[in-house]
Amino acid sequence: MENPCEVLGTEGLIRRHEFVRIIIQCLYSLGYSNSASCLELESGISYRSNELKLLESFILNGDWDDGIEYLNSIKDVLGETKESAMFLVLRQCVMEYLNCGEDALALGVLRKQVSTLDVDKCKVHSLAMCMLSFKDMELAAVDDDDDDDDDAVVHGLRRKLLADLENLLPPPISVPEARLEHLVESSVTAWVDSCMYHCSSNRISLYEDHCCSRDQIPTRTTQILTGHKNEVWFVQFSNNGEYLASSSNDCTAIIWKVLEDGILTLKHTLNGHQHAVSFVAWSPDDTKLLTCGNTEVLKLWDVETGTCKRTFGNQGFVVSSCAWFPNSKQFACGSSDPEKGVCMWDCDGNVIKSWRGMRMPKVVDLAVTPDGEYLISIFLDKEIRILHMGTNSERVISEEHPITSLSVSGDSKFFIVNLNSQEIHMWDVDGKWDMPSRFKGHKQHKYVIRSCFGGLNNTFIASGSENSQVYIWNRRNPTPIEVLSGHSMTVNCVSWNPKIPQMLASASDDYTIRIWGPSFQKKEGEVE
Repeated sequence: MENPCEVLGTEGLIRRHEFVRIIIQCLYSLGYSNSASCLELESGISYRSNELKLLESFILNGDWDDGIEYLNSIKDVLGETKESAMFLVLRQCVMEYLNCGEDALALGVLRKQVSTLDVDKCKVHSLAMCMLSFKDMELAAVDDDDDDDDDAVVHGLRRKLLADLENLLPPPISVPEARLEHLVESSVTAWVDSCMYHCSSNRISLYEDHCCSRDQIPTRTTQILTGHKNEVWFVQFSNNGEYLASSSNDCTAIIWKVLEDGILTLKHTLNGHQHAVSFVAWSPDDTKLLTCGNTEVLKLWDVETGTCKRTFGNQGFVVSSCAWFPNSKQFACGSSDPEKGVCMWDCDGNVIKSWRGMRMPKVVDLAVTPDGEYLISIFLDKEIRILHMGTNSERVISEEHPITSLSVSGDSKFFIVNLNSQEIHMWDVDGKWDMPSRFKGHKQHKYVIRSCFGGLNNTFIASGSENSQVYIWNRRNPTPIEVLSGHSMTVNCVSWNPKIPQMLASASDDYTIRIWGPSFQKKEGEVE
């Protein structure tokens, strides 16, 4: 058991010697050399270990044989770094021999010592080439008359060798670079990871343990939008967070403007569809909007003017969903009609590529990752196909229950699917996971319910529900951290503002859209 005087902290887990040594390293790295020296003197603890001091003596004096012998004597402490450390020392030895014209000695070290080391052979070959091509040597030849300069160059290179060894050798011989900063940063990261409500980009204070309150996320209705005259099926914030688009069973879509004070106003009502509009998609540059429905054509709208720029297909063109590619000039659309499949269009109405035919199953939903690398489609209710656009390689995930919707995270790393088994599954796009993360609590049996990522760094998942509520999860927790009440009928879709982490929108069969914000003190005119 360690002496109580040699440990710190209420749990006695911190060794005083290590703690002080790390502080000394930090002081030196921050440029407080005098303070670091004073602390070394007062504590009797040196930043540099006895092993490093011995190596420093051998290297600065050019005692290469003693240096190699010493490295061999502490090989058990060095572990896997021994061979690399010996190569660094021997390389300096070879180069100095060459510079002094001792070619035979340099060749002998290379053949008898360097060649036997268990290091990357490319490094050995590079050193051998150095001997053949003097111009490539790290130590340039120095004029015989410039002895002082020669000594300065040699001393500088030996100091560099010591620095390289210090970064290479393991603790306790050497302290890993910026160790105190790493320990503090790890603590801050752990605070954030354990904080279920963290949704702020503000710097975290070190003066106290961090924990956010629920005020960091949207939990209160701040506005009710009543522009639609029937069930609202879909909502989506623009990529810049300045607009919200909604679509409805009333055959219209609406573009709402987000004002500076967080209030939304109606900008355009998009008329022209003959049937219900069930899906909208913003172009990445937010200048265009696509609208479609299961029994409707696909329309392209100009956001600024609210005019329809083009209609794709005809009344027999059944589109279930659509998604833009990053250039804002091309998009993909999927059809619930197996003969239509998946098509890739440009804004002028040209089909660039298509995946169709009788063997193509119907498309339930689809999305393009924001980086444009993957096209993710939901086929035959239970099948997820992830197509890499560059290589055309495809990966298939089969779920046990029907999937109703799909949503991709803003960083292109993850996607979530809603299942009618009352679960939301999160998968990684790269395919490293064997099993998904699962989120439960909401109600979904027979309707299309849509969820979304949101908050700082896509930390949260929100979803509608058939019991008229909105559910919010932290991605690290399978149970909801908030359940929001206010709607009177099924909540079909939710959308989190990508630029305002405290703003969420929800669309319901009760004909309304609710805007949710943090539960700060209520402003005048806000909804109770």
